[in-house]
Amino acid sequence: MMLAVAPLMAQAKLNVVATTGDFGSIAKAVGGDKVDVITLARPTEDPHFVDAKPSFIVKLNRADAIVEGGAELEIGWLPPLLDGARNNKLESGKPGHIACNVGIQLLEVPSTLDRSKGDIHAAGNPHFMTDPMNARIVAQHIADAFAQLDPKSADVYKANLKKFTDELDAKLAEWQKTLAPFKGQEIVAYHNSWPYFAERFGVKIDLFMEPKPGIPPTPAHLAEVITKMKEDKAHVVIVDPYLNRKTAETVARNTSAQVVDVTQFPGGVKGTEGGYIQMMDYLVNSLAKALSQK
Repeated sequence: MMLAVAPLMAQAKLNVVATTGDFGSIAKAVGGDKVDVITLARPTEDPHFVDAKPSFIVKLNRADAIVEGGAELEIGWLPPLLDGARNNKLESGKPGHIACNVGIQLLEVPSTLDRSKGDIHAAGNPHFMTDPMNARIVAQHIADAFAQLDPKSADVYKANLKKFTDELDAKLAEWQKTLAPFKGQEIVAYHNSWPYFAERFGVKIDLFMEPKPGIPPTPAHLAEVITKMKEDKAHVVIVDPYLNRKTAETVARNTSAQVVDVTQFPGGVKGTEGGYIQMMDYLVNSLAKALSQK
């Protein structure tokens, strides 16, 4: 009986739960066949307001690790799930609690917390994964955590990490070259979730359809956006799957702009299902194409 059990023990995989698809896809890339990864949020779901199903508690209870943003992105729904799961492996400070913001230089850290300014985060803007250099840091962090949880497979995680970062580095050079002709150009967004992308690639994304983060657009504010777009000759509007595309279309119609469907999570838009690198490829090429059309 012991002989039959031994091979099964040797093949046991790490059960990993990721909050969102960007973290999940990198966990899969680094973990390879040594991990089973489950992602809680759907790629078309607002990461701030995920439907916290009771089944998530069961998944977390059985997990060896949780991979989360760590910068309040999931603060509205993850803490009660972790409490309900009663899994001490996932407690803050344990190797199984992988907070991806470690080592990331967060942007827009508020000097004071003022709710009148909208939905702002004390740690800074939590949408840091649209900068590939941050994805590189996250991949290293995940690889280190997996090696600590599963030391016998450390060499596998190290090799998978190298493969991922080598491809990412090559792609980043390509992406920067693709967007270089559009440095300084204005892109209009619905929600302020793109500052890291803007900083990395030299475009401007500081005009938003929301008057304040998390506050729905008003006709008066949209009129201001339209006026500013005409002044700045902005002709690209980006919108995530979970935001109101009709509002983006209205703004675009009044400015002869083009609406580009974007996502921060693999699978959120058709053509991004293959993982983080394919998603970034889609973003860069879709925006370059739209920006090149006057």
